[in-house]
Amino acid sequence: MSKETVIVLDFGGQYNQLIARRVRECNVYCEILPYTVDLETLRSKQPKGIIFTGGPNSVYDESSPHYDPAVFELGIPVLGICYGCQLMAYSLGGNVVSAADDAVSEYGKTETRYSDECVLFKGIASRGISWMSHRDYINKVPEGFKVFATTAHCPVAAMGDPERGLYGVQFHPEVNHTEHGKYMLRSFLYDVCGCRGEWRMDSFIDSTVASIREQVGNRGVVLGLSGGVDSSVAAALISKAVGKQLTCVFVDHGLMRKDEGDFVEQTFTRLFDMNFVRINCADTFFEKLKGVTDPEDKRVIIGTEFYNVFWNKVRESYGSGFFAQGTIYPDRIESGKGDAAKIKTHHNQVGLPEDIRFDAVIEPLKDLFKDEVRAVGEKLGLPRELVWRQPFPGPGLGVRVIGEVTPDRVRILQEADAILRDEMERCGYAGQMSQFFAVLPGVKTVGVMGDARTYDELVAIRAVTTDDFMTADWAKIPYEVLGNVSNRIINEVKNVNRVVYDITSKPPGTVEWE
Repeated sequence: MSKETVIVLDFGGQYNQLIARRVRECNVYCEILPYTVDLETLRSKQPKGIIFTGGPNSVYDESSPHYDPAVFELGIPVLGICYGCQLMAYSLGGNVVSAADDAVSEYGKTETRYSDECVLFKGIASRGISWMSHRDYINKVPEGFKVFATTAHCPVAAMGDPERGLYGVQFHPEVNHTEHGKYMLRSFLYDVCGCRGEWRMDSFIDSTVASIREQVGNRGVVLGLSGGVDSSVAAALISKAVGKQLTCVFVDHGLMRKDEGDFVEQTFTRLFDMNFVRINCADTFFEKLKGVTDPEDKRVIIGTEFYNVFWNKVRESYGSGFFAQGTIYPDRIESGKGDAAKIKTHHNQVGLPEDIRFDAVIEPLKDLFKDEVRAVGEKLGLPRELVWRQPFPGPGLGVRVIGEVTPDRVRILQEADAILRDEMERCGYAGQMSQFFAVLPGVKTVGVMGDARTYDELVAIRAVTTDDFMTADWAKIPYEVLGNVSNRIINEVKNVNRVVYDITSKPPGTVEWE
């Protein structure tokens, strides 16, 4: 792996991970650090460049996140985005003011005028669309800076001090709505920071395999394989390094999609040289979930029982050597949002029981984003349907069966979901949607089948399109396709007499129902 690194300093912006992904798409490795990291730690990373993210605060508010102005004296190029741009101006003696009225505020697509005197904008049209989201704005740039872009309402849409390699943009070049945004970031990385672009998946695989092989030696490795993308790619990577020294423990709790447990087992026993241990314990999980309807209670029960089953198996035979996890970079990023509320503990970062002692924890994907993990999986030969597996909740179908989870209700949902997935593949729409699945809402309706009255289950279909899952729109699936799905589910799945389609975007809804 190349030592060439760019640091994304997070000031609480919603696009911090997107900025990092755009940098890596330019073949430059980067890390995200919170604004609370001290200057010496930042300098010790020896970054080729630093990017300040946006954020929801006002720079002149003393409680807002700030950073040591000495960062601008390190001789390291800095790019400030949105709040980061304002912070740069404020810290270096410029002036930032709050919009007196909404006429000065800018949100969304904004026509922007660029100067080709700026290295960031060389070769692009003098006018273009950028994505703005700000109330405050810079009305005076610091000494030594020039204004390089403007809009009808923003006197400083971009500024820079080329001699010191300091640049700021009020808009968001990292989002797709900004025309030539990726080009602007690439120009900063290559023309200002002097990056060579040596971050490649092939070199990552080779160096990671060599590192694991050296670390493990002749000892064993245990990995909890969920069948998800992250744990599957981690298993494939470790198997490439140490073969039969790897044991994958797969807990099949009966809450996966139809035939998914068999697919996972067949994939890893056929393609990889490893020890694969499958624990079939659906009966135990259904017994624990009997009578439980609250979604949070279900999550806790499923998570706790999964933890117990896995570690009891490890205690039996594998409590030595190394423990491996499919942790990826977003799982371990420390947010720059300050005292943000804890939403959930990620399933890829579990604590080891006190009575189990491993030599160390191996996390081969800990520096990668999801799209990079998928790229590694493809290069390692994992099946496409596994590598591009859609997001699936940790508790599985336990939170897509609304209300009590029973074997029969899970069976109904598995059959309906399998038909939906089959039809989406047949019509070619599967690749156009970010996520689609069936839900069993626990609602019964009256119907007529074979001239007889029925009173059976309703199945809901959910499908969304999104770039980042922070917002999502319901997918505009053609009526004909929805009709085929509905007809097949009602005719092929016992105990279902009605199908509905969820047309709620996010917000106000979430992607999952529970």
